Amino acid sequence: MSLWTAAEAVAATGGRAQGDWVVDGVSIDTRTIEKGDLFVALKDVRDGHDFVAMALEKGAGAALVSRIPDGVADDAPLLIVEDVLAGLEKLGAAARARTDATVIGITGSVGKTSTKEMLLAILSEQGRTHASVDSYNNHWGVPLTLARMPVDTEYAIIEMGMNHPGEIQPLTMLARPHAAMITTVAAAHLEAFDDITGIALEKASIFDSLEIGSPAVYNADVETSAILAAKTHDKRLHGIAFGEHGFDWKLKELSIQGDTTVVQAEFDDKPILFKLATPGRHFAMNGLGALAIVQAIGADVGQAVTSLGRWSPYKGRGVREVIQLDPTETAERLSLIDDSYNANPTSVAAALEVLAGAETMDGVGRRKQGRRIAFLGDMKELGEDAVALHAGLAHLEATKSLDVIHCVGPLMRSLYDLLPEHQRGDWFETSAEMCGGLRHRIDAGDVVLAKGSLSMKLGLVVDAIRKMGHRVTDV
Repeated sequence: MSLWTAAEAVAATGGRAQGDWVVDGVSIDTRTIEKGDLFVALKDVRDGHDFVAMALEKGAGAALVSRIPDGVADDAPLLIVEDVLAGLEKLGAAARARTDATVIGITGSVGKTSTKEMLLAILSEQGRTHASVDSYNNHWGVPLTLARMPVDTEYAIIEMGMNHPGEIQPLTMLARPHAAMITTVAAAHLEAFDDITGIALEKASIFDSLEIGSPAVYNADVETSAILAAKTHDKRLHGIAFGEHGFDWKLKELSIQGDTTVVQAEFDDKPILFKLATPGRHFAMNGLGALAIVQAIGADVGQAVTSLGRWSPYKGRGVREVIQLDPTETAERLSLIDDSYNANPTSVAAALEVLAGAETMDGVGRRKQGRRIAFLGDMKELGEDAVALHAGLAHLEATKSLDVIHCVGPLMRSLYDLLPEHQRGDWFETSAEMCGGLRHRIDAGDVVLAKGSLSMKLGLVVDAIRKMGHRVTDV
């Protein structure tokens, strides 16, 4: 079944088609475009029109443009509209209108991608499921996700993010979810908000497009939970609170056993036990919220618990792996936690808690004693309190239990300067500088965490560690 015909795309966008084409996918990147995709010539750092010829050469079925670009034949397969982004939004709206899928919207300061991936793992085993790719959650990511949605989709999971006030509402109005969830509200993007109350109000706007009585799931443990609850009352929604203070889905007990998190929860006075094949209280909370959504939309919770046990974190968001440093000595290994995709005070605290509880290995390596080592990069968009929020990490109990902390970036200098001598590793302006001499900073038996905002490029440190040996899959 094709995704869009030329006639369908014209009807959706009000544009003009050249040729009688059919496309099977939608792409905005010539590096990952597949044969038969509709290439969308969005304008960002570069004008997508500059890449239309390349996209067609790579086998794109057509291109969504506002003009015929240079180097493109006059009879090339095109969908010509006045504005490309507006055309993509109309395509997404038409895709949403033509499907009978149950649509779920997810937002939150932390955990929205992990929760989306949990729901994808769960619902894919219960029906045809479509979801946002990577973190495609902004003003072009949401319409792109919708435009890619097959007409026979049964469940759709749409992630929605924001950096500034007023960004969530147009996304939720476009996606029109049947149920929505707020994973948490935390100090993130404070540069654009006066305080965390403003962030809570912005996150709560995901509930604005829900119909009366629809499920509105939110984290009851955050300090702004009253704001989220008030929104559900104002909109006459079915508010569902989860967490240790949840009055619907209540977290009763949590234990971390090696690489496994075991959660005892309660719903409707009935016990719920589920496991995650990764350590972390924050993952447990996301899992609890995911189960709340599953129950609210009428999917099978029992099957969801089993599916959740097979889920693993998404790349750069807490993925744990073992790196064997010596090709012949199998014991010469270290554990690597790749959490390099994003960072704010809440997510860093959660990651440090996981590291603090990790098991090291003694009797191997140069030191013969495993350590818990963190590589921390700047947390961006925290506004005027940025320095204080970075320095505040020094006072966390998890931080105090670590062996060595290396810091990257000018803001992390405020943490670095507060660390006691025995914990203070190295500080560099950039991750590239930190990669120099990296082998001397870590050893077999260590557990190593890399965490920072994406722009700090802690992924360079992660990749450098991986290149020291090879990943072990028999663990």
